[in-house]
Amino acid sequence: MMDALLRALRPLSQPPTAPGWNHAQMVELLGDTPLRPAAVLMGFRDAEQLRLVFTVRTDHLSSHAGQVSFPGGRTDPADGDAVTTALRESEEEIGLDRALVTPLGYLDCFETISGFCITPVVARIAPEASYRPAPDEVAEVFEVPLAHFLEPANLKRYVMEYRGHRREMVEFERTGHRIWGATAAILLNLVQRMESA
Repeated sequence: MMDALLRALRPLSQPPTAPGWNHAQMVELLGDTPLRPAAVLMGFRDAEQLRLVFTVRTDHLSSHAGQVSFPGGRTDPADGDAVTTALRESEEEIGLDRALVTPLGYLDCFETISGFCITPVVARIAPEASYRPAPDEVAEVFEVPLAHFLEPANLKRYVMEYRGHRREMVEFERTGHRIWGATAAILLNLVQRMESA
């Protein structure tokens, strides 16, 4: 499965640039306003069965409270690139030692309702890595086998209304966790890239 994953990625030497693959939909919803750069870490635990790492955001946060997400956040001016942002944010949010993370490549950029253009950084996490969630940001860290997202029966599609527009959405469920929004869309991009690689 690792070979299929690697074939689906953009190489580290060719990071994706804005606009995101969903740009047309976001322009319809938000207008053509400048978006702030951000990055997330799609970290795969380096084990026999590839497992993706997710966080559950704490309930008291001002945005996306209680939602499942990848570790990550907005790009700081000092970061320099998306890999640095993803590694820094992962250290801050879940205590993941960046020395135990090996970046592998990128997925396509994704634009969000909250005004960000996210670069997903795909990486391998060493088996000995541990997580220490920052209690003010992260309520839980959990892992899900990649195979779960490759099973078509686990993908749910639905339509929601937003500011008078109909939006096609996707979500996945796993062990009581609802994975939706930007996180589910980024996962779908990975699945589609793996299927066509």
